[in-house]
Amino acid sequence: MTVLDQVRGLIERLSPDPICDDCISERLGLSVRQHANHKTRELAGTRGFERRKDACAICGGTKLVICRKGNP
Repeated sequence: MTVLDQVRGLIERLSPDPICDDCISERLGLSVRQHANHKTRELAGTRGFERRKDACAICGGTKLVICRKGNP
């Protein structure tokens, strides 16, 4: 399973709740936060994924988050 697959899967499991890159990195054990950032930017705007400034459902911080809208 690729990092992109892992990131997508985590976002879909939390849907419709948003999650930030820091929490994605922590939950998936990624070595650097930039891996999550790169993958969330890649997913943003595709197949129902939305990236915006909002509160993260995990840490509660207001920052850039990503979520899945609608049906997967």
